[in-house]
Amino acid sequence: MNLSPQYNLDELATLAMLSKGFIPDFPPAVVQETAALTLPHFPIPNFQAKDLRKLLWFSLDNDDSRDLDQLTYAEQLPGGGYKLFVAVADVGLLVKKASAIDNRAENNTTSVYTPTKIFPMLPERLSTGLTSLNPGEDRVAIIFEGTLSPDGVLGEYTIYLAYVHNYAQLAYDAVSHWLDGGTSPETVRKVPGLEAQIRLQDAISQKLAQLRHQQGALSLETIEPHTVLKQGVPVAIDLVPKNRGRLLIENFMIVANTISARFAQDRNLAFLRRVVVVPKRWDKIIQVAEERGTQLPLSPDSVALEKFLTKEKDRDPVSFPDLSLTIIKLLGSGEYRVIYPGKESPGHFGLALRDYTHSTAPNRRFPDLIAQRILFASLQGLPMPYTSKDLETLAAKCTQKEDDAEKVERKMRKSAAALVLSTQIGKTFDAIVTGASEKGTWVRILTPPVEGKLVKGAASLDVGDRIYVKLLNTDVANGFIDFGKVS
Repeated sequence: MNLSPQYNLDELATLAMLSKGFIPDFPPAVVQETAALTLPHFPIPNFQAKDLRKLLWFSLDNDDSRDLDQLTYAEQLPGGGYKLFVAVADVGLLVKKASAIDNRAENNTTSVYTPTKIFPMLPERLSTGLTSLNPGEDRVAIIFEGTLSPDGVLGEYTIYLAYVHNYAQLAYDAVSHWLDGGTSPETVRKVPGLEAQIRLQDAISQKLAQLRHQQGALSLETIEPHTVLKQGVPVAIDLVPKNRGRLLIENFMIVANTISARFAQDRNLAFLRRVVVVPKRWDKIIQVAEERGTQLPLSPDSVALEKFLTKEKDRDPVSFPDLSLTIIKLLGSGEYRVIYPGKESPGHFGLALRDYTHSTAPNRRFPDLIAQRILFASLQGLPMPYTSKDLETLAAKCTQKEDDAEKVERKMRKSAAALVLSTQIGKTFDAIVTGASEKGTWVRILTPPVEGKLVKGAASLDVGDRIYVKLLNTDVANGFIDFGKVS
């Protein structure tokens, strides 16, 4: 099938979406509803909210992000502790339950990100406009506020509604470059006090990360490929870096989501939790560790597993992403579960947290919008928006659609990689064996970071072997990349 590069990805992505039951576009009823929406005037009548617009809020996201779900702010407390604030866009204020917009969002349950096309959960007029915490704009937000001890332990916490103002839209890479010793971004320099605010948040983030890993949060590090586009066509594959900017937001969101789960428990609310249960295949994880000279306890132990991962990362950083992926598969997928008042959550094994949920990205994840509506109803003294049966059905659906979205995204990443490599047939690459079984042998070339099947010369190879491979064939439509071993 000889198709143009743009067709291969945009059209293939649409077909992949349809095959998994997603609605790729917005039906006319959704378009009409969206066009009729307007921002509420401040203050909103009969709406209990604080005015926090003078706090030095900022957003930190990808360079090209336009759906801004969160703002952050922090204060140093007397005695060495901290107060942390996370503002999350109040999407439920405009997206009414059972509306056409809501029905379409509930069908997809998530935004889907493919290399050349984004399929947003909400119309862009909402997700990048009316419900986005855009710079220079006043917005309504749900605030997750918590006090932290000097070493990052969460103490008192609360949730409330507030008006906020985003003073700067910042990007992960630019902020990380500055924090690592480079020049501060011009956007930061323009806002008095912002440099000090970001440095304070970075210091808090480092303490939170250290504490989490001491408690057994796993230092997993998988390959995250990023497709570089030129005029909409993939031209290269590079890596999404793990840097201080990304970790800052990751650590702050973990605190906010912990506060969300605990607050719901305090108020006896039936609530969705994000869980990763104790791994049933712990025996296989023990075997993986034994093959590398480490003895893990017979019972699942996240602290011991984290020590093993840290040691392996130091010993062999090149193959560590592949070890991480193996451990992730053995841990099992995350899922959404309804936790009722008085019942204990199984927790999130990978994060070493008992209380955790998803509530900080309502523009792009439906479980977060569900959580937000429940919290909003509780704060405003309104009836609960979902019955227990509703929540059980939605928990199962959101888990399934998340898995479907990952399959679409993975398939399209493979197609994009096949397209990028299609002009390099016959070229030799350094590679590492990432999988070896009866189903076949798989390798990852180091530059660009792309995985494919070894269709020639796979005999006697095992995971972790370093070899040279020649690119034999690519199939963009199916996302296939075939290699042969070179002596």
